[in-house]
Amino acid sequence: MGFLNGRVTFTRYRVGGPSPLPFSEEALSLLEQNAIGKYSPADPVDGVSVGWSGGDHVLDMTFDLGKNLLNDALHAAIRIDTDKIPGTLLRAYTQIELDARAAMNPSGFPTKAQRQEAKEAAQARAEVEAADGRFRRHAHYPVLWDGQTGILYAGTNSATVLERLAGLFRMTFDRSLEPITAGTLAMGDAESTDEADRLSERLASGTLNLYGGADGDALSTVTWVENAPNMLDHLGNEFLVWLWHHLQNESDTIELADGSEAAVMLAKTLTLDCPRGETGRDSLTDESPIRLPEAFRALQSGKLPRKAGLIVVRHGVQYEFTLQAESFAVSGLAIPKPEERLEPYETKLARIDALRHFAETLDLLFDAYRTRRSGDSWAEEAARVKSWLIASSCDREDASCDRESAARLAS
Repeated sequence: MGFLNGRVTFTRYRVGGPSPLPFSEEALSLLEQNAIGKYSPADPVDGVSVGWSGGDHVLDMTFDLGKNLLNDALHAAIRIDTDKIPGTLLRAYTQIELDARAAMNPSGFPTKAQRQEAKEAAQARAEVEAADGRFRRHAHYPVLWDGQTGILYAGTNSATVLERLAGLFRMTFDRSLEPITAGTLAMGDAESTDEADRLSERLASGTLNLYGGADGDALSTVTWVENAPNMLDHLGNEFLVWLWHHLQNESDTIELADGSEAAVMLAKTLTLDCPRGETGRDSLTDESPIRLPEAFRALQSGKLPRKAGLIVVRHGVQYEFTLQAESFAVSGLAIPKPEERLEPYETKLARIDALRHFAETLDLLFDAYRTRRSGDSWAEEAARVKSWLIASSCDREDASCDRESAARLAS
């Protein structure tokens, strides 16, 4: 059932409005009123209908307190039904209609008008057959609304599904959803507009600028910034660069704002992309991909990490997952099982607590970077990162020193 077992994939949102606690039967009633088949008919353009489902499986349409309200969290699923006639079948019906009309002509060929008639007849036949749902495809994605933190976890990274979820959630609960991305995390809890403007300006101007251009127009060279929800989402890429440098040159543990420590390892997978969209993408797989020479050469050439596998240990709990840098979306999160044997219901409660602990850990880890990034010593730290890239480029015995790259980094 979604977030309550197995590996977890999610994108996070801040839910607008006051705290929903305590969740009650009213919330379940709203889900039922907007369940699949009740929220809206299928869109005549794409044949898609959207609504809530119970969450246990794709055909679960039951909502009750014991199943859907757990540990101050509302757990359900968004279901998306698509009625789409297979193209191969539609072509076959069209050909049958064409052959029938062509046989009535002395030439043996259909006229232009008959071709249009055949196409319309085939479409009508297919729509009649589709009415009984034989071509309908069902998909469902878990959703968990944590009332304690005001965070919505959407169990997908698909932009299309997330867009439909935002509309359904707003229709159901009359609340807005704000994506939690690297940019929104970087802004933190700025309390006033003036404070937010100052912080935004500081974060925009102090870029590591590994990708060319003057410091002030560095963002213009990052192709994926234009379509990002937040103009500071590129800081997610910079966060992974900073983390890479910290792990290789300082320590594999990072002190966090709450006094705890996180042991971190970049593991299993690493994807780097050219911010200018010129030299393509590198996708690497290894137990420790940042130790691969080709990974470092890609970084030196100006490519930025966009997705990375991470292993993080905090409070003795280990999490393994893949992080998308800009959106801060998580995929394949392995949540460890409780050490003691628990009853099924208690296990579900523990999973939700573990999800909260993981989200807190991830945010604290980014906050460690953010604190340095917005501090007075950031210029010195950025210089150390650039020096690391230059020195490693010149010291490697298996690669010649790239003077042009070194000069670009130094500037």
